[in-house]
Amino acid sequence: MQANQHKMDNIRENYTFHRTRTEEDLDEKGAVIKTTSQEREIFFVNGFSIGRLVKKDGVELTGAEEKNEQARVKKMIEMRLKSGGPKRQRGQIGLISQILPMVKVSNPRRLSFHDRNTLAFDFTGDPHAKGKDTKENAAKKMAGTIWFDEADRQVARFEVHFYDNFRIGAGFLASVQKGTTFEVEQSPIGDGLWMQTSSEQHITARIVVKSFRQNVHIKNFDFKKFNVDTMQQIAPPGK
Repeated sequence: MQANQHKMDNIRENYTFHRTRTEEDLDEKGAVIKTTSQEREIFFVNGFSIGRLVKKDGVELTGAEEKNEQARVKKMIEMRLKSGGPKRQRGQIGLISQILPMVKVSNPRRLSFHDRNTLAFDFTGDPHAKGKDTKENAAKKMAGTIWFDEADRQVARFEVHFYDNFRIGAGFLASVQKGTTFEVEQSPIGDGLWMQTSSEQHITARIVVKSFRQNVHIKNFDFKKFNVDTMQQIAPPGK
């Protein structure tokens, strides 16, 4: 399994894509009071994702903003080239390996998802499980459903919701509130590689004494392999 993951990580380094992230701040009644969005070009260096900002609220960057962004991205590339790859799988899909030991699984079934055969099952956090860190302890407050693609043995979709409040720092620092939800989908993009294509988040939390409510919509699209033109756009030529 580790060998296959290493192979997929190497293939992923050859791809780039665009990501739009839209954030909606909500009031106490759930009405949207502010909306912001960003579009980035995402690529990978030594297993780390790097995002080059291309638009803010649907508007392309100014000349000065583009120059600053190019300098920031170049610095990030140089830093990641000097460092080793991440020691553990990152991102929301990577959380599944931490969630599963903390939950009870039920209702396995076969379903068609995007015209592909998947094995789905439900899960609920086990309050008696021994969590080693914050993420594992949070998993004990979660419930949801996971779809596994049967042919490629990849996560096609997962839905998670907090069925109880989860307190961080005994509740003095922050807490994730009951009703917070996450939905993530992955799709095959080529070369046996699966990538996240969408994410929907509804977050209700409290940080110290301030309540925080937000919807986050993420779309990944325009997946393609690197070429000379792409590299020139991402990193300006050296002196």
